[in-house]
Amino acid sequence: MQKGIFTVLIGIIIWFCPMPAGLKPEAWHMFAIFVSTIIGFILHPLPIGAIALIAVGITGFLKVLKPAAALSGFGNATIWLIVSAFLFAKGFIKTGLGKRIAYKIMAAIATSSLKLGYTMAFTDLIIAPATPSNTARGGGILFPIVRSLCAAFESEPGPTAKKIGSYLVACTFQNNCITSSMFITAVAPNLLVVSLAAETAGVEISWGLWALACIVPGLLALIICPYLVYKVCPPELKETPEAPQIAREELAKMGPMTGGEKIVLGTFILALALWATSSFTGFNATMIALVCVGIMLIGGAIEWNDVTTEKGAWDTLVWMGGLMSLATGLAKSGFVAWFAKGVAGSLTGISWLTALIVLCLVNMYVHYAFASLSAHVGAVYAAFLAVAVAAGAPPMMAALALGVETGIMGCLTHYATGPAPIFFGAEYHTQPEWWKIGFICSISSVICFLVIGPIWWKVLGLW
Repeated sequence: MQKGIFTVLIGIIIWFCPMPAGLKPEAWHMFAIFVSTIIGFILHPLPIGAIALIAVGITGFLKVLKPAAALSGFGNATIWLIVSAFLFAKGFIKTGLGKRIAYKIMAAIATSSLKLGYTMAFTDLIIAPATPSNTARGGGILFPIVRSLCAAFESEPGPTAKKIGSYLVACTFQNNCITSSMFITAVAPNLLVVSLAAETAGVEISWGLWALACIVPGLLALIICPYLVYKVCPPELKETPEAPQIAREELAKMGPMTGGEKIVLGTFILALALWATSSFTGFNATMIALVCVGIMLIGGAIEWNDVTTEKGAWDTLVWMGGLMSLATGLAKSGFVAWFAKGVAGSLTGISWLTALIVLCLVNMYVHYAFASLSAHVGAVYAAFLAVAVAAGAPPMMAALALGVETGIMGCLTHYATGPAPIFFGAEYHTQPEWWKIGFICSISSVICFLVIGPIWWKVLGLW
């Protein structure tokens, strides 16, 4: 109750505060509702879907936006792409294809603890494009496998945690954060980034462009991560000759690939191919995803009941659609442009590169104050991007630099993103250990994505 009162009170105070010069009343009132909504996302007095729905209703009821504008976010094609990707993830989990991929890789290469770390990385990389819930991917597919391996090697929380469990848990989680930055459809807020980039800077980022831009820095980060965690959190058990046999036993229990698995796999490959070539074919990414979901329904890999009961998809549709309506309204009201102009004016004498570096570092490490990637993106992405562009940064470079941080910032704390409480809750690490590993890995990811990344983007001609 106190959190709810505080959330509403913040909005009321801003609403009735004197308006800054240069702003229209509707812009200031839109800002008041937007800030109150983000505070609600952070404090969670209600589920974020409920908060977004209430905010949209209030915005239309108080005539800050017209009803059609207040509801416009729910018709955004990008939002429906993420809904479709959630249903892809349902197919991976329901048919067991995600686990089969993990066990196949494990059976082939996992003869040491370090190779097990890379097994988890490769598995995550393969399924990330079709699982926009990093919680479903990390917590629903990979964590049960990791926890079972820990038990098989008699590494439990407590005295035996360092045997191999602490390494595998930390490594798998950190891998998950990296893959979340590599594809638009790897974590839900990436879709919000794409929409906000278009609204704020006129930058159009396709699925293929994002994947191409992140493939080099992302693969480099994934190559470094398991080894880095291996050094920071070294397992006592170095060799794991039993792991391939464990994997083969699990595969034997699963039996041959089912028809459902084959349909999900074939549909997934088809979607990847169409997404990657959409710049040539002209096919819309959302329509590709919806058609592929239809193929899975026709083939029986998932059922209509799976669609209607996939709460994550519809919850995301509500909160992200609502937030998109608010963010679009805030931009069109002139508030974002006013804010960017004011901040950029204070950066006189500073190069756009310096300004962008500062903005990226602040964007990354201010996440210590957030318990949600989505709330973070909604709160600061559009404003930071507008400031960067106003300071002279190339729009595409600025949009990508700030956008790719969305996944990797989740590595910092045990509450930073959905899978974090699951992995930390396994009790293989103390909080100081978890934060230490997260901070060290964040430095590696920042270097890969924000130093190597822009060099790669320059090669691609993106700025």
